[in-house]
Amino acid sequence: MIRLPLIFALLCCFNAHHLQACSRVFFNQHPGFLVAGRNMDWIDAMPVDLYALPRGAKRSGLTGKNTLEWISKYGSVVTGASVGSPDGMNEKGLAGHMLWLSASNYGKFNPEGSSLSVGAWLQFYLDNFATVAELVEYTQTRPFQVVTGIYDGLEATVHLAFEDKTGDSAVIEIQKGKPVIYHGKQYTVMTNDPTYDKQLRGLKRYKGFGGSRALPGTTQAADRFVRAAYFLKNLPEPKNSREAVAEVLSVMRNVAQPFAPINLRALKTGEPHTSPTRWRTVADLSQGLYFYENSLNPGILWVKLSEMDFSENAPIKRFALSEDLEKVGDISKLFTPAPMFSFMKPAL
Repeated sequence: MIRLPLIFALLCCFNAHHLQACSRVFFNQHPGFLVAGRNMDWIDAMPVDLYALPRGAKRSGLTGKNTLEWISKYGSVVTGASVGSPDGMNEKGLAGHMLWLSASNYGKFNPEGSSLSVGAWLQFYLDNFATVAELVEYTQTRPFQVVTGIYDGLEATVHLAFEDKTGDSAVIEIQKGKPVIYHGKQYTVMTNDPTYDKQLRGLKRYKGFGGSRALPGTTQAADRFVRAAYFLKNLPEPKNSREAVAEVLSVMRNVAQPFAPINLRALKTGEPHTSPTRWRTVADLSQGLYFYENSLNPGILWVKLSEMDFSENAPIKRFALSEDLEKVGDISKLFTPAPMFSFMKPAL
């Protein structure tokens, strides 16, 4: 067996483009049943816990004298790891997802401008905005730099997807140090490389989207993008929220990646390979429910945001997913006080 630190060292020699991790969809075709799903695919287990974060928390972007600093306006439930929050939903029904994009280009760090660590990027939006339109307007009119760091021996290169209770959606990528934003209800699918404009052009080559090609079947990000778009487009109208969540889960499982050995040769050459799906989340924006499913647990957990205490004096609370893989069902009342997780240290 290859030890994980050795894998990470070897990966540093390869193009991270070939990691091909994660998928996101947003089912917004039927008002009243607005549901988003994401798969977390990665080369190791990527352990996370669920955190309930109250309003009124002071945070910093960790990038020096001109870093962004803020006090959280909204409470949220997020997946928290040792380097930040890659996924979550706030009390106003804004949900966000951080996915890998090796084509990201954050530019040279400018210490004289506003900035924040990439690990705090998603949390900044969940803390401060109630809708997609609000966060897009802020990003366009009050520019700041996103500063990358190192995760699992790799430069952390990511893009973000957001959706809200109005059915609105946005994808944000960073190119040449500047945000490139795709804003509108039509932007319902996101995977990884290539950049989003190229993914959208590629989709037009397939049946159902104006082209003649048959549905692709590999684990590569561009193929998962097409399959996710196809199955999302053809979901039936749900009769209730349970069906809506089940339909989104069916799409996420279709674009999930199976467990397989880490194939270093395939990573190096760009051949189809697998970064296994480690866990997935579903955000039911209409009902205020946040679901979590671990690939090692056949059951699903969920949190009712309406039952979480997000008041300013409330403690940070955690449900330790990494310690309890047997729990199934509603865990809203099982969170316990815990310290805040940390955000990725920027590579300045």
